[in-house]
Amino acid sequence: MKLFVADAGGNYSPAPDGVILEAARSAVERKLKRGCTFNSPASARKLLPGLLGALEHEVFCVAFLDKRHRLIEFQEIFRGTIDGASVHPREIVKVALNLNAAALILCHNHPSGIATPSEADCLITKRSQEALSLIDVRIVDHCIVAGNDTYSFAERGEI
Repeated sequence: MKLFVADAGGNYSPAPDGVILEAARSAVERKLKRGCTFNSPASARKLLPGLLGALEHEVFCVAFLDKRHRLIEFQEIFRGTIDGASVHPREIVKVALNLNAAALILCHNHPSGIATPSEADCLITKRSQEALSLIDVRIVDHCIVAGNDTYSFAERGEI
């Protein structure tokens, strides 16, 4: 399927990949408005590939939710390189307290294209659960995005 863009004169030409990806990212960001509800792992899984799937560096984001799992805010918390990002649970706790979040969804991408969690991914999930449990904030899911594929810890019963 070819997508086209119009120039100032009204002439159409094939849209460059960068323009298409930016348009997709903008569409997802419009859907990630305060108050949208994450009532199942599938609701997050549908939005995340368009937001994180094409990035060439790793980012670790958090969707901060109220007690009814409505979005308070979606934030990129850590930015890394092509094969990793340093994640510190204390920073997640600080933002969760500041936003008065009751729950959250952890999410990050794997630029490698493989959505399977690493040992480090499992460890950061566990450490974050332990830190957040001290302030009564629950992790609803941890999603890993690799291109169009998404791995959900919740869907696999790992959260």
